[in-house]
Amino acid sequence: MAKKIGKGLLSFPVTHFTKDFQFDEKPYREHISWLLEHRPYGLFAAGGTGEFFSLALNEFSAMVKAAVNETAGRVPVLAGCGYGTAIAKEFAQAAEGAGADGILLLPPYLLNSEQTGLAAHVEAVCNSTKLGVIVYNRDNAIMDDVTLAKLCDRCPNLVGFKDGYGDIELMTRIYARMGDRLTYIGGLPTAETFALPYLEMGVTTYSSAIFNFLPNFAQEFYAAVRRRDRDEVYKRLKEFVLPYITLRNRRKGYAVSIVKAGMNAIGRPAGPVRSPLVDLNQAELDDLKQLIGNRN
Repeated sequence: MAKKIGKGLLSFPVTHFTKDFQFDEKPYREHISWLLEHRPYGLFAAGGTGEFFSLALNEFSAMVKAAVNETAGRVPVLAGCGYGTAIAKEFAQAAEGAGADGILLLPPYLLNSEQTGLAAHVEAVCNSTKLGVIVYNRDNAIMDDVTLAKLCDRCPNLVGFKDGYGDIELMTRIYARMGDRLTYIGGLPTAETFALPYLEMGVTTYSSAIFNFLPNFAQEFYAAVRRRDRDEVYKRLKEFVLPYITLRNRRKGYAVSIVKAGMNAIGRPAGPVRSPLVDLNQAELDDLKQLIGNRN
């Protein structure tokens, strides 16, 4: 699974909600089916873009199962996982029960911790499941290369490292120490911005939220990155990605909200975001529609 997802672009679908914020399975599955037409190498159900942080355990299980059923083995399905150790283990086991191929372990809830405590958390989650685990290095869960190496020795199912921190020296140390022991995934928002320099550090793939509403653009951008076509990458950054980021940065939480707004902009609505996030206002949505233009 880990080797496969490292060879192509990854899709992180949004979660579809009804107007009263209930999980809406039918359009969610239709969306996944549409995404699969555009050849992602892996699909992450209930990740950060999928509003994992807003889901109850039963909703999470239903969502992962829906994704597994819709993909029908065509690509690996990985599920989000997080919170404190006890709850994270429950989510990991629920993902396994729903048929997922792996989990993306998001940072634990709220707390900052020492390396030994963070390592104990990751190891406990790894030991709770047979699934492959990808650890997400960001926010309050930043592991150094020494800690990660020890975890790799103790946890054979720790198969991936997703970086959402952006420390180039740390990323270089990790890749130099671990090499191909792990699959490396770019996870800085918006990942396209960092894709080219990160490729030079062994990060062969990344999670594209833009894939949700501009899958052709996302795949073409990724292809330009993999062939190291700097001119094409920077052309697309200048024309779309950087203005998109400027719009995303207008309000807190828009890294998720703007993706659902992008779905609205192309006529494939996914419903509202759940609190504490807020949706884009009409003026911002109009700006996004103008930016997207005919790219879809």
